[in-house]
Amino acid sequence: MNHSEILSVLEQAGVRPSKKLGQNFLTDANVARWIVDQLDPQPDDTVLEVGPGTGALTENLVGRVKRIILVEFDARLAEYLTKRFADRDDVEVHHADGARFDPRVLFKHSPVKFLGNLPYSAGGAIMRNFMKRPTMISKAVLMLQKEFIDRIVAKPRTKEYGVLSLRMQSEWNSKPLKTIPPEAFFPRPLIDSTVMLCEPRPQDLPVYDARLFDELVRRGFAQRRKQIKKQMPAEPAWDVVAEKVGLPLTVRAEEVTLDQWVELTREYDDHPLKDVAQKGDELFDVVDENDEVVGQQIRDVVHRDDLRHRAVHILVFNKRKEVFLQKRSRLKDKFPSRWDSSAAGHLDSGEAYDACAVRELAEEMGIENAEVQMIDKIDACEQTGWEFVGVYVARHDGAVRYSCSEVECGLWLSMADVRDWIVARPEDFAPGFMAAWSRFDVKLGLSAG
Repeated sequence: MNHSEILSVLEQAGVRPSKKLGQNFLTDANVARWIVDQLDPQPDDTVLEVGPGTGALTENLVGRVKRIILVEFDARLAEYLTKRFADRDDVEVHHADGARFDPRVLFKHSPVKFLGNLPYSAGGAIMRNFMKRPTMISKAVLMLQKEFIDRIVAKPRTKEYGVLSLRMQSEWNSKPLKTIPPEAFFPRPLIDSTVMLCEPRPQDLPVYDARLFDELVRRGFAQRRKQIKKQMPAEPAWDVVAEKVGLPLTVRAEEVTLDQWVELTREYDDHPLKDVAQKGDELFDVVDENDEVVGQQIRDVVHRDDLRHRAVHILVFNKRKEVFLQKRSRLKDKFPSRWDSSAAGHLDSGEAYDACAVRELAEEMGIENAEVQMIDKIDACEQTGWEFVGVYVARHDGAVRYSCSEVECGLWLSMADVRDWIVARPEDFAPGFMAAWSRFDVKLGLSAG
């Protein structure tokens, strides 16, 4: 779409660009084509575009990818886009605020590419909504004001370096691609824009508690010109932590590198299992086909030799009837980085199923003395890894705290969203969860009937 065509669309839709909404419409057709090409659209891709406006970028995607999901805040433009693409079943339009749109519905389309000429007024909030952990985004090409992009890629000891830099750099490799001048937009902004490519950071950092990392970074930069020692937790003592990480006692937040912030996070993480994904010498009861104990063996041997043993899976629900799913740590020996039940684990030798369920909730979710209910039991089979599995449900409405060595992140989901995701992408889930969920779903259906 060229300049005159975009002006015509805005006039027909009755839209006067709003400074409050950050509406600056890209009118350079060549730039629009180039931006879309940086996303490397492929026939099987799902692309999320936030702030499509008049569709200047969208029209260069249509017909090139499997699915396009448009999220537009302006009701008049959302209506225009709905009419414009009414004859296409590969384009869906949502009238919604990109900063508040529920991204959980997108997991069933994973991986998703993210495209947007984001409004200056809300670009950061929109990015955080879709790109913070956990995310389904596999690649992003975004255009924002140049100063904002400069902050994302900033280095330590510069005035631009701060919370935004560390949040993004801890999860993404971001690369500015091109500066776009004001004359490419209507109305013309007062500053340059930058197109940025974001791709997931490789797993080159040690595992760490992402929420604690964010808390420490925000504390450190709350008074960025002051020494951070007074902003850090009281325990362990700052002089001990600083020495371990190799920092001067008088260091300021802007002088601490990403690697050092991660190490600070690990030092302040007091979770007892922060370094333990699993212990190979844990002792399990070995059982026969009737779940009767016939001996004991260590974890490594049980898994290596496919010996029958015992485990539990717990599905935790909140008052909104959402279930909590965890994404397994990349350090797990079985099914790393797969989505799994709220909590799950093996029975220790001599331990009862109910006691194990209570213990696992405490260890993996920080839920102490939970009330649990066994709803079914699955016989040992290949799908369960030769585990007899007690399937439990529990209720919890408070905070969740998990060990970063065992759980990468977690997500509350509606039962409908879980079902849709399983149908669309069963490969995203650990087999044990699939077995537990299918039993739960059957029980739920029977009780509803």
